[in-house]
Amino acid sequence: MTQQSICSTEKKYAVACSTGGVKEVLCFFAPVWPLVAFYLMGILTFFIFRALLCLSNLESLLAVEKWYLVFPIGIRMDTMLLCYALAIPLICMLVLPSRVLKWVLAVYCAVFLAMAVFLEIATFPFMAEFNTRPDRLFIEHFGNFNEVFGMVLKGYIIELLCGLLAMVLFGALVVVLTLRTFKGYSSAQFLKRLVLFVVCMPLIFLGARSSVSHRGANISTAAFSSSHMVNQLGLNSTYSLGDAWRTMQKHETNPSRVYGKMPVAELLERVQKYMPFSDTGPENSSIPLLHTQTSGFPNQKPYNLVIILEESLGAEYVGCLGGLPLTPHLDRLSKEGLLLTNLYSTGTRTVRGIEATVCGFLPTPGSSIVKLGFSQQDFFNLADLLQRRGYATEFIYGGDSQFDNMRSFFLGNGFQQVYDLKTFSEPEFEGTWGVSDEDLFIKSNDIFKSHNDAPFFALLLSTSNHDPFEFPDGRIDLYEQPKMTRHNAMKYADYSIGLFFDMAKKERYYKNTVFLIIADHSTRLRGQALVPIHKFHIPGLIIGPKIKPGIYEKVASQIDMPPTLLDLIGISARTPFIGRPLLNLPEDNMPGRAVMQYGLTHAFMVDDQVIIQRPNMEPVQVVYKNGTMTQTVVDPELAKDALAHALLPGYLYRNKLYRLP
Repeated sequence: MTQQSICSTEKKYAVACSTGGVKEVLCFFAPVWPLVAFYLMGILTFFIFRALLCLSNLESLLAVEKWYLVFPIGIRMDTMLLCYALAIPLICMLVLPSRVLKWVLAVYCAVFLAMAVFLEIATFPFMAEFNTRPDRLFIEHFGNFNEVFGMVLKGYIIELLCGLLAMVLFGALVVVLTLRTFKGYSSAQFLKRLVLFVVCMPLIFLGARSSVSHRGANISTAAFSSSHMVNQLGLNSTYSLGDAWRTMQKHETNPSRVYGKMPVAELLERVQKYMPFSDTGPENSSIPLLHTQTSGFPNQKPYNLVIILEESLGAEYVGCLGGLPLTPHLDRLSKEGLLLTNLYSTGTRTVRGIEATVCGFLPTPGSSIVKLGFSQQDFFNLADLLQRRGYATEFIYGGDSQFDNMRSFFLGNGFQQVYDLKTFSEPEFEGTWGVSDEDLFIKSNDIFKSHNDAPFFALLLSTSNHDPFEFPDGRIDLYEQPKMTRHNAMKYADYSIGLFFDMAKKERYYKNTVFLIIADHSTRLRGQALVPIHKFHIPGLIIGPKIKPGIYEKVASQIDMPPTLLDLIGISARTPFIGRPLLNLPEDNMPGRAVMQYGLTHAFMVDDQVIIQRPNMEPVQVVYKNGTMTQTVVDPELAKDALAHALLPGYLYRNKLYRLP
């Protein structure tokens, strides 16, 4: 633009603004109209996708009183996000000339809104699977690119292509609209731009904070109902993902910033009253939970131990637990061992199942200890203890053991051998996540036979029951069509369990081995509740010598499995396990207890009473019976016990107190 044209534009601008009144005010703010256009485009975009998401979850939405609040709350959350995003363009407006500014802002607006559109499209399949908007789980999946990308290509290729196409087209549209908004625009003098900056920046700051109180609005502001999923509709996925990233950086190992604080002495005292301590309490002041566990099943030679961690096998899919008829082999085996009918997982990820079932460690709102730095060595678990007792300790997995940092964690904490995908020669079937479950069990049986009479502990992790649900043909009568569905994969996983036990019963090691079949977690966390407790319900079956077939009906947690298994294989030992040996509790009337982590929401269940804790909010108490949750008055003592269990894992992790002396 020449000096003459600039002068001409400024003269027209002066004439247009000389009429006074509203026009003069509008002309004064003319330089920031492109930013207003960006804000309006963002609000409209998020509104459209929120409406579509509401339609796709209409039944759940209409079940909530005042469901319509999703939309005003949504506009508030969208405004917060867009005001954060507007800070950069406002600074650019202050320092850049008009010719450069319009292209910078066109690209910036296009990239920001196109990425927002992609995330909103990705929300539909993500919410269908996890009942929540993209969160830390979405971020963590990027660390497992090969497996996740392979799963997406096979199971969600249409959604991926539609999302990418929509992102490109929308980005191009935003560029065109932004450039049109700049048509006829010229930069005002620096002094005027500075005045506009001083006027607008506080407005943007206030919009981003969305509050004039001492604490700004945050993600919990969208929690207007008792339905976690409906509350999520009031958010947008760019904000929820950004908040997850911020939380991962800020609260990774410090739950006290999420749920509140408690003196360490009180914290330990409240946790210890749920543990089977003797009258003398813990044995080592430097390791506060260290205690001696005496086996109620002594044996001249301790038994071998095998844990079969089944991918996503929730109780709702297990016939002997009242679920779908998908597990005839597990149902048959349930008559040969101890079936836990009221067992709950601690989380919604495989690494949560590992940290609870192998380490007996409580969940946190951050990442599992399998992935954290302080726990890569000297972190107590069954393998650590048993290898000190002369056991061979091994992890057997049909996929890539580097997934979720499992290989590093296991080898640093007592597992002497890791068998993974590359150790399988000529498997029967190999899919996206690794070899089939039958390949896993055939190899495991061969490994166990090779130990002869030497004691061993093995953790097996299955893969077949995982999206995109690939398994070999001709093994099962399909439950439904088409073949590659969750229900069919579960039936195949059950077939493989039956195959393994048919093989194992013919071998010498079988009569000297205790087996635990347990799920890492369930699937598709749906439901109106703040914590869908029924989706944490998982099967647990213990088979072995001296174990009488029967049913254990008390509430139990995955963290109870390590001390229970240690008890059953006949080993007495000093441990810091937080869980209890279920068959050797000092008091028959000791209540059942389970702990569940659902994103940033923490649930503490004692029998049928459940305390639910959320960030920056007062706890809620519900009664959980027959799959139904009924809100009741909060018991302050139970709430404090719940808080203690929420804070304990962070305290133990940060101070490296979950170990042996």
